[in-house]
Amino acid sequence: MSPKSRAVMSLSPDILDLLARARADLAMGLPLALSGTQGSAIVASAETLDAPRLASLRALAQESASDLALAITARRAETLKARAYDGDLARIALPKDADLAWVHATASPETDLARPMKGPFQTLRGGDVALHRLALSLAKSARLLPAMLVLPLPHAADIARRSNLTLLPAEAAEAAMRLATAPLGVVSARVPLAASHAGRVHVFRPGDGSEEHYAIEIGAPARGAPVLARLHSACFTGDVLGSLKCDCGPQLRAALAQMGAEGAGVLLYLNQEGRGIGLANKMRAYALQDQGFDTVEANHRLGFEDDERDFRIGAGILRHMGFGAVRLLTNNPAKIDMMRGCGIDVTERVPLIAGLTDQNQGYLATKARKSGHLL
Repeated sequence: MSPKSRAVMSLSPDILDLLARARADLAMGLPLALSGTQGSAIVASAETLDAPRLASLRALAQESASDLALAITARRAETLKARAYDGDLARIALPKDADLAWVHATASPETDLARPMKGPFQTLRGGDVALHRLALSLAKSARLLPAMLVLPLPHAADIARRSNLTLLPAEAAEAAMRLATAPLGVVSARVPLAASHAGRVHVFRPGDGSEEHYAIEIGAPARGAPVLARLHSACFTGDVLGSLKCDCGPQLRAALAQMGAEGAGVLLYLNQEGRGIGLANKMRAYALQDQGFDTVEANHRLGFEDDERDFRIGAGILRHMGFGAVRLLTNNPAKIDMMRGCGIDVTERVPLIAGLTDQNQGYLATKARKSGHLL
């Protein structure tokens, strides 16, 4: 290979770059192509796709005699009473008269109570569903509803090239999404805080192009001893607006205050809003809670698991900062298990009880009963 060819190759996107591009495309309503040993397909987000592109997908399906299906998780399928023949997901065949409103209503639970009889649905069975599963993982990573239109086509890669769509190599994408991306330290600066004038904020940027995360360091904690630490997932409504529906804001301030009182600590502020489903989906879950569903049931009706967060990010930031052992401020035993599984020694669980209100009693009771929180 000539030096010129090598230089050009070095400008090409790698799989992490392609995944970041794919997430952005899906969020904007653009389809993309998946191609691998299990076949190839054009996929699109049911949440963001527009009517003209849906019509184009239907035309392609008719021309190729392929099954255009709406892939949803088994959680969403349970709500819809649709058979999940594929275990963790279901493939709903699009009826001939299904328009964009049908796609949206089937993908999202917002109108479930107003239109309880959406079906009956014809769900597909048999064949390889690896690309459908990958499509749903991509939707979750883009903080979109886990509902994807999937059109298997043998020539999907050619269509992607002709239409300038992102083309993802399926096996490489699956492998990259399973790995924890090492956080890259970007910058840090001193920030005097109400909890402690000796505050410092560190900004970390994952190599996969996803949201930035922050570490708030109080004082100068020794790296060779267990540090008082808190893994705090971003909560716009609680941390910023002072929402009474959760205990996040009071926990955030209580954790910083305790670190300030002890003179040292580190709080990791992880941008995993709504237990990892994103703010838009969190607001959908809140709307469902107003209909009488608890926090876990609302997540399931949306198609998500109880908790979609990845705490490997937090472990990576702690290691990057030189910490190997923590006294963890948490009421969630799962966080302790996850930290230990990532090689961080949790020497002590430090309870963090704050923020009980009349409005969040049911929410906290559900976290204790269904998610094992120690309250």
